[in-house]
Amino acid sequence: MRSAFTLFALCLGAACLSSAHAAPLTIFAASSLTDAFTEIGQKFDAQTGNKTVFQFAGSQALRTQLEQGAGADVFASANAAQYDPLVKAGRAATGQTFARNRLTVIAPKSSTAVKTLADLARPGVRLVLADKAVPVGSASRTAFDLITKAGTYGADFSKRVLANVVSEEPNVRQVALKIQLGQGDAAIVYVSDVTPALKKDVRTIGLPSRFNPLVSYPIGTLAASKNPAAARAFVAYVLSAEGQRVLNKWGFIRAK
Repeated sequence: MRSAFTLFALCLGAACLSSAHAAPLTIFAASSLTDAFTEIGQKFDAQTGNKTVFQFAGSQALRTQLEQGAGADVFASANAAQYDPLVKAGRAATGQTFARNRLTVIAPKSSTAVKTLADLARPGVRLVLADKAVPVGSASRTAFDLITKAGTYGADFSKRVLANVVSEEPNVRQVALKIQLGQGDAAIVYVSDVTPALKKDVRTIGLPSRFNPLVSYPIGTLAASKNPAAARAFVAYVLSAEGQRVLNKWGFIRAK
């Protein structure tokens, strides 16, 4: 049985997807998508003959570049807050949710400074977060607020935790790297960022779901795309069963 992506690709016609007419395709994607989208891009190119190039960074940085006229065909953001302004400005098509994610706490295996969620507020703990403008940084602060409102660890939990922040990074992969290098006692990242390469160096401390709302990732084509048919095909592939399997393999929650 042909996949939904295959049927979609056939509808586009050979002029778009054949290797003889394929054009470079530039994808701006949140840094948390690095591993999953690299694999998706390889599979997509093998099937279509396109040459896909990725720019991975914090979603807020990518949005700024696009607003300043950077050339790209597709934008995959780690939240709607960094995607929707591009839609309102006429720069991007309405976003489609293609993946979801949750947060987790990570700590170096070599350190015992943080063993529980409550330890994040203990004086002297070195906490690494993404900047509040970064989707994971915003989500982290939302989680702290939810914990504080619940009163689980005291009415000033969020204030005490944020007082321990020693570094605010521009994207989630930089946050994870700080902990991997032992430059902090704990950090907040997405579950999908705890890759096989990271697992050997860190422990994870789960966040209860009531404090850890699902984060939705939107994707869409860009109005300035020089290869709109292939851009639509890439989005379709990400949403297809094949694309969803790759995302799930790398720790993302299926869109549906």
